[in-house]
Amino acid sequence: MGRGEYERNKRVDLIRWGTFTIGLMVMSLGIALMIRAELGGAPWDVLHIGLTIQFGLTVGTWSILMGAIILGITALLMKSFPQLGAFLNMVIVGVFIDLFLWILPSPDSIMLKFIMLLVGIVIIGYGIGIYIAPGCGAGPRDSLMLALQIKTGWKVQYVRVLMEIVVLAAGWFMGGTVFIGTLLFCFGIGSVVGVTLPQCQRYFDSILKRGKTNENFNEGSLRPYHHDGVS
Repeated sequence: MGRGEYERNKRVDLIRWGTFTIGLMVMSLGIALMIRAELGGAPWDVLHIGLTIQFGLTVGTWSILMGAIILGITALLMKSFPQLGAFLNMVIVGVFIDLFLWILPSPDSIMLKFIMLLVGIVIIGYGIGIYIAPGCGAGPRDSLMLALQIKTGWKVQYVRVLMEIVVLAAGWFMGGTVFIGTLLFCFGIGSVVGVTLPQCQRYFDSILKRGKTNENFNEGSLRPYHHDGVS
């Protein structure tokens, strides 16, 4: 490998991982906006909020702890060490959820709460699109989803739905907020990501001056519902 090619690959890796990190930060902002809207969170966030209510610690801390547990389960199922992207996803999202929750206030007006909720869902959609576009790997929850799909042979959407139902029920049982925002997220995030993901992918590809869309996602087909921690 020549020096020129080495420098180019180094620049590409810097862009890929930088974009991945920015996407996770954007997604964390959207999650925090949904939580501060107090109109119901996404299933995994309902679980993290419920754990916070019952056992203390912060929502972001529980996001990291649950991510670590899930990565451990996935590693046992697949008998392989998790990818770097999964670890970074787990840590970055948890840290920035707490940071944004510390910064953002909860509005008093129901109208402002509803606006914050909708804006949060859209921002999550763009965060998902930005972090998936570089193809740096799935997060902990998506890694588990793909592992269960491989082990059971079920369609990935069925595995995802079952995971979400179990997580949502557990979070609701522990006091997590389930309301209209939960329904809007569950039924709307797929459509939002269906719009944002191609946009983000095209923009990322244009940065690297590539002529085709990269659809590598942990060696699986990239789908709008492949996102982590939020659906």
